[in-house]
Amino acid sequence: MTLSFTNADWSAILPVEIVAAAGLAVLLADLFSGRKQWRYVSIAIGLLGVVAAGIVAGRQFGHDYDAFFGGFMTGGFATVFEEIVLVGTAGSLLLYGSIGPAGRVAGTTAIMLWSACGAMLMAGAANLIAIFLGLELLSLGLYALCASVDRKTARESALKYLILSSTATAFLLFGAALLFGATGSVMLADFVNPSLASSPIFWMGAGMFLIGLVFKLSLVPFHTWTPDVFEGAPLPVTAFMSVVTKAGALAVFARFTYDALPPGLSAKLLLPVWIVAAISMIVGNVGMLAQVDLKRLLAYSGIAQIGYIVVALAGGTSLGLRYAIYYLTAYAFMNLGAFAVAASISGSDEDGSRLSSYRGLGRRRPWLAAAMTIFLLALSGLPPTAGFLGKILILAVTVANGYIWLAAALIVGTAISLYAYAKVIRAMYAPEEAPRGGDLRPFVPLAWASAALCAAVVIAMTFYPLTPSNVLPLVR
Repeated sequence: MTLSFTNADWSAILPVEIVAAAGLAVLLADLFSGRKQWRYVSIAIGLLGVVAAGIVAGRQFGHDYDAFFGGFMTGGFATVFEEIVLVGTAGSLLLYGSIGPAGRVAGTTAIMLWSACGAMLMAGAANLIAIFLGLELLSLGLYALCASVDRKTARESALKYLILSSTATAFLLFGAALLFGATGSVMLADFVNPSLASSPIFWMGAGMFLIGLVFKLSLVPFHTWTPDVFEGAPLPVTAFMSVVTKAGALAVFARFTYDALPPGLSAKLLLPVWIVAAISMIVGNVGMLAQVDLKRLLAYSGIAQIGYIVVALAGGTSLGLRYAIYYLTAYAFMNLGAFAVAASISGSDEDGSRLSSYRGLGRRRPWLAAAMTIFLLALSGLPPTAGFLGKILILAVTVANGYIWLAAALIVGTAISLYAYAKVIRAMYAPEEAPRGGDLRPFVPLAWASAALCAAVVIAMTFYPLTPSNVLPLVR
């Protein structure tokens, strides 16, 4: 038996193909470009590929199609998550304009683009094979990216992520095998069968599958790898992981929980997920309090932030998904902007990730300090930022769905986070603090432009809170 795919099937993954081709073009161009051109030629090609893929993906919005016999589905849901992945990839590529050895930018850019392809596949995956393929493509690139600089902590970061991520993947893969055993199918559409609610094999499979996703989302208790890996990885890679990995895993989680569970099973099966999301909001914010490194601080912040996003999905409503997507988009710009500021003041040793480098930044680099203040206010959920509006929307939909205890945990976590973010702002503007980060770097165009753009978007999203319609995931 031969499987024949049509042009419509290949067109469905055209955005992924463009990004993959851009990675190959980066390597080919590196063979012919001069030594002084290495960095910017690679970044320019990568950004062109990302922009082209974003345009093509945008044209697919609202056009539902079951590609590859239902293995990959286009439409509003897939398009929105693909665009978030592309935004995260573009923002991370811009950081290579000022960070990392120029001779390695081509290789790391290509790997980052191919890793992004995995997250894009996860956005539209509608069967277990496509999910696993996308997850492995995403993860394999990250293993290499974490160790892409000559630093002991980077190699340690890569090894930790390799071991722990492989363990989580084993849980997900074994869960997928049990799901296949219970249903006889790899298609998520076949899981929506009322008779499966009484199948212990299905329960075990779904539970192990969710454990793998919870690890990728960095929720408690599978969060301990995140600060160490973020601290050791290069700054652009940390920015990439903080957004793209979360977007890909959240897309799979949303599709699985919204449209691939038997009726009446979701409330019981997902209750542990809502509990760990609530704990994550507290643990993540408490973990920030003692941090002296920006990457570790943002790692713990990400644990809490993804907890906020996940609780919006409790109840399985369309409105909850729209608000989760809104907050995820805002979070992407908050994080990318904060890392852009760090890149703007970092040297080859990434000293901009040390919080001591921000003492007196308000006097030395007032515009960068103002941008960082906006990002920290947004992460803490204060006006006038998209973080404030996003948390208000999530609170509203959580209470409306009857999960008042989740809303209470969100409020408590937000209150704890205020001190952690405020200490950075206070250090930037405190008059008695003397600069301890050494001489700051001269003007870095790409990093400064990225920080300015992210700050503008975070503010603009407050006044134009676009939450896309037609984003309910489909499995059939």
